[in-house]
Amino acid sequence: MAKTDFKSVDEYIASQPGAVPGAEEAISHPATDRVIAAFRDDLAPYKVNKGTIRFPLSESVPVKLIERIAKFRAKEVAEREKAKAAAPKKP
Repeated sequence: MAKTDFKSVDEYIASQPGAVPGAEEAISHPATDRVIAAFRDDLAPYKVNKGTIRFPLSESVPVKLIERIAKFRAKEVAEREKAKAAAPKKP
């Protein structure tokens, strides 16, 4: 019988054949409302809730989609930081 009493996501991923250490951290980007809207069609086959996109471990990782989402998020964060820097400072 397969082990089911994992103590963490890390432990579960590490037990998978061909698992890459730290893989869950590499693909942990918050799914903002803008991300979900921008990738609505691409995300249709996946569970999306509370800022999380769930990719089933039983399927291959959609690396190209994750790459596009990561680039989108990086741009989103950069825009936010730029707006913060341009905002007038309080006296």
